[in-house]
Amino acid sequence: MSVRPAPATAPPGVVGALPRLDRFLPVWIVAAMAAGLLLGRLVPGLDTVLDAVRIGEISLPIALGLLLMMYPVLTKVRYDRLGTVTGDRRLLVSSLLLNWVLGPALMFALAWIFLPDLPEYRTGLIIVGLARCIAMVLVWNDLARGNREAAAVLVALNSIFQVIAFGALGWFYLRVLPGWLGLPRSALEVSAFDIAFYVLVFLGVPLAAGYASRELGERARGRDWYERRFLPRVAPAALYGLLFTIVVLFALQGRTITSQPGDVARIALPLLAYFALMWGGGFLTGRVIGLPYDRTATLAFTAAGNNFELAIAVAVGVFGVTSGQALAGVVGPLIEVPVLVALVHVSLAGRRLFRTTEEPTRA
Repeated sequence: MSVRPAPATAPPGVVGALPRLDRFLPVWIVAAMAAGLLLGRLVPGLDTVLDAVRIGEISLPIALGLLLMMYPVLTKVRYDRLGTVTGDRRLLVSSLLLNWVLGPALMFALAWIFLPDLPEYRTGLIIVGLARCIAMVLVWNDLARGNREAAAVLVALNSIFQVIAFGALGWFYLRVLPGWLGLPRSALEVSAFDIAFYVLVFLGVPLAAGYASRELGERARGRDWYERRFLPRVAPAALYGLLFTIVVLFALQGRTITSQPGDVARIALPLLAYFALMWGGGFLTGRVIGLPYDRTATLAFTAAGNNFELAIAVAVGVFGVTSGQALAGVVGPLIEVPVLVALVHVSLAGRRLFRTTEEPTRA
């Protein structure tokens, strides 16, 4: 993403300090969503063609867009500084609690409050709540001037817990907890191997590429050349990858979304509440425990984001591509993308609440 650091003494209108491409990001995203919906609705058989290009349950066009989106962000991480993040127990413990205790519990509660009569959509939302973000959060974090090294560590931590805990939490929130509360129960059969494969594709590949680029680039030409010459050249690819992913995703489900606007609205309400509460809770937590702005922003966005790629893949694989669970997964990014872009602006405006800012030398 073509993100450059705002001045250390940024004025109250800090959002205006964003480069032009990033300042109008909501416009590009809305245009990409509209283009995807129109393509899916107007081009006969496009969704079938796009959906056929896959390995297992992973859509290759979506995977390509995500890799293109994440690679530039991960080239910016200064991997030699990761040790300063892993020693921050306040950040790590807060992130684990927000992501793996509060997040799934909150989505479970909201799904039952807003969708008590729609079990398929409710189950789909619970699956979304279990899939913690390991992809797009890096883009939102970068736009909000979050700490890149902290984001890399928290994303890696989420990935490990995703492999270990996703299946167990699905069993708990869909079978055990509803039984304790006297509510109808659902089933979710997904293997740890499948989850590990998704994590490898959506995080492992771009992470390895980003690390290799920095190591090889700095060894060959030095850090100054790498950050002043190489990074600006690859940065725009993140925006192109994000927009391409959105177009493909909505082209795949455009007909379903536009033909069921009432259902989409019902699913959107708990998602709106979820993203706002999780981001607000993360930002407030960082402020209360004394984190600087850059780590607070990282904590908030890693708490609010969800791994919609995994949620959709699991819903499609277990319940089918035309299921209500799959539709709920697709509506997730429909709401998440514009809401988290708006929260980027809220986060930047909230920098004035912090005395400590991120380092002014960020690339």
